[in-house]
Amino acid sequence: MRQTTITKPADIKRQWFVVDAEGKTLGRLATEVAKVLRGKHKPTYQPHADNGDHVIVINAEKVHLSGNKMDQKEYFRHTGYMGGQKHIPIKVMLEKKPTEVFSLAVKGMLPKNVIGRKMFRRLHVYAGAEHENQAQKPEVLEFYSKGIKY
Repeated sequence: MRQTTITKPADIKRQWFVVDAEGKTLGRLATEVAKVLRGKHKPTYQPHADNGDHVIVINAEKVHLSGNKMDQKEYFRHTGYMGGQKHIPIKVMLEKKPTEVFSLAVKGMLPKNVIGRKMFRRLHVYAGAEHENQAQKPEVLEFYSKGIKY
């Protein structure tokens, strides 16, 4: 009979991955990045433990949106005051804060608790092709979907 092994925080080996978002669909790429942040790609995955890796996303401003999302999708927030609803179209958001679009997509796919906030801190999004994490020697992460290089 096999025993279930429980991974201790000291035993977790965190890797660094870099992902190029140029020309890739926002939602499909965000789901794959969320899986890596959660640690679901590892055989030691446990839903209650935080054993995910660091992910660096470059070229976030060149992400692709399918369908009519570029014209129809809006981000909503409320200031807390009467009539304080703010609707920001995704087209404006990509121009002003291109990293926020990808960050919000991934954040919505992580757990809404303390562990989810810790996972989100390991996401590093950059608008251009350059990033500041060269010292960590990140590996390039490729995603494949139905036999097609994604």
